[in-house]
Amino acid sequence: MRFAYRAVLLLGMCFVLAALPASAQSGSIVFVVHITPSTGVSEPVRGLPFYLLRKSFADIQREADASAPKLDFDAFVNALAVSKELKAWMKKHHTVTLTGEDFQKSLTADDILNVPEFWKAYQVDNRSSNGGGLPSRKYKEKDRTRNPEKYKREVAEYHEKVRKYLAATADSKEVMDAGLQSIDQGPRWADMVAVRAKNVRTIALDLAQSRYMVAQTQANMDGRGEFNGVPPGTYWISSLNIQGQVGDTLEKWDVAVAVQPGATTQAMLSNFNAVPAKSAP
Repeated sequence: MRFAYRAVLLLGMCFVLAALPASAQSGSIVFVVHITPSTGVSEPVRGLPFYLLRKSFADIQREADASAPKLDFDAFVNALAVSKELKAWMKKHHTVTLTGEDFQKSLTADDILNVPEFWKAYQVDNRSSNGGGLPSRKYKEKDRTRNPEKYKREVAEYHEKVRKYLAATADSKEVMDAGLQSIDQGPRWADMVAVRAKNVRTIALDLAQSRYMVAQTQANMDGRGEFNGVPPGTYWISSLNIQGQVGDTLEKWDVAVAVQPGATTQAMLSNFNAVPAKSAP
């Protein structure tokens, strides 16, 4: 009986000792988050939620982007009721925006002369707005078949005059917006891009908080937060898409940290390791 008791006691102690190393393996993370605004005075970020992730939020966003259906720009252009020349121009420049200063600057003389919609908008509006400064054409359509050589020569001469006129009057393209606004697909395409971007953000947030989240905490009044009982490994302290603000400065974080067995990892979050503005989703 005494032997059986000792055996049970010894077995129980073995279970306790076996459990101790697993507990001792856990580590912790303590972080402080500060922002330095344009005033130059660093202040703690208070009340901002932070997530401990097994994958960087940047990579999670890329995963979300890969899982969302892509927009087919060429298919979008092919479905438009415009000339084949304009479709080719849109695909070459990867844009369907046909108004605005950037569009006007991108246009060459060949673009205006060879794309029917551009030529119509440029020709009509320049004649009505600039007092007929645009050169008048001399060639006749009937010569296209009757006298092809003459037609070709006179068209080339006329195009050369137009090129010179364009070079001399750079602002003559400004009036094209009125003639192209009705077929400008820039706003429609931008809406489609925005809808997809919103869907990608939603997928990324769902993935981060369901598949990859290890723990969640909130920065206290001193800008301090901590994660306890964390198994050893590499993690990311992330504020996801939530920005902290101090003064005129907004920042968010996605910072890698390494947790060692039984150790406390210290991390400082600041402007210097925040997500770069150009990379922010």
